Amino acid sequence: MDRAAGVRHVWTVDDPTAEAAEERLVEILNDGCLGLMLALGHRTGLLAVLAQASTPPTAAELAASAGLQERYVREWLGAMAVGRLVAHDPQTGRYRLPAAHADLLTDEGDANVAAFAQYLAVLAGVEDELVGCFRHGGGVPYSSYPRFQEVMEADSAQTVVAALLDDVLPMVPGLAGRLTAGIDVLDVGCGRGRALAVLARQFPRSRFHGLDLSQEAIDHLRAEHADLPSLEGRVGDAAVLPAPWGAQSFDLVTTFDAIHDQADPLAVVRGIREALRPDGVYLAQDINTSGTHAGDLDHPLGPFIYTISTMHCLTVSLARGGTGLGAAWGRPAAEALLAESGFSSVSTHLLPHDAQNAWYVAWP
Repeated sequence: MDRAAGVRHVWTVDDPTAEAAEERLVEILNDGCLGLMLALGHRTGLLAVLAQASTPPTAAELAASAGLQERYVREWLGAMAVGRLVAHDPQTGRYRLPAAHADLLTDEGDANVAAFAQYLAVLAGVEDELVGCFRHGGGVPYSSYPRFQEVMEADSAQTVVAALLDDVLPMVPGLAGRLTAGIDVLDVGCGRGRALAVLARQFPRSRFHGLDLSQEAIDHLRAEHADLPSLEGRVGDAAVLPAPWGAQSFDLVTTFDAIHDQADPLAVVRGIREALRPDGVYLAQDINTSGTHAGDLDHPLGPFIYTISTMHCLTVSLARGGTGLGAAWGRPAAEALLAESGFSSVSTHLLPHDAQNAWYVAWP
């Protein structure tokens, strides 16, 4: 009790015993290292090969099947075995990926956690720059994350694209029908364009346009989806739509995990509203948090979200002199931003199978 103020302070974590604290911190250290091993297993194909093996392989057999060096594979298997992620038979020297783990660590299942683990190595690569930001301010620019677009695409494929047709489009009454008939669509912060490409293939009569700050992302979009004449990508700042795009140019504008990264989110969302035709609609996905530390204590992905926010989302905005919303800015702040931007009607949607994302449908 603060006797002077008459206020009882409620702490979010009870003081642990020394033994419990040590156990928790060692667990964090071990799990962080296993995360790096999962990312390696994903990128090298080891997890996929191990999951598909008809007979549990030895280290040498696994290396041969994956086309990799046995000595590295053997050490990787050591980390996975002692981490209880891979089963090991010491008598035969063979290794097996349990079915429950295979379902969560390869693209064969509904969610590939190993693909998400790639964030760990990508974010660790900017640690030196980020330490400088902690000390002196400023931010780390997009150019310091050479693989971020690639990893983000893998993330989006599982959390956004997988739900787009069956779960997300129905949030907007009549939208599928309008896309079928043919409308103009803009995706702001489109990245490599995977979501746009899915829509373009499903709705060939509509016209799809992507805008992103990253030249690498737009180059990939153009090369990967050159077979889609209805899809184009442009490099530009989302706060100022490039010509010939302007007021009332689009029937649908989308943003997927993009607004909180912007230098001036309010300008971007106001620009989106101006770009919509009178009967247009803005469909936005962003991170599903409460916007408060206390409110996010029980979020199943809380540490993951706040870490990515600290090491990417927050700092790339600050690098451009931005507001630095961060990924954990929360649903109330998002709804307030949409209202401030002039949207007359906003509805928020959550999908029961997706704790990471919130969806917003906004009408001019």
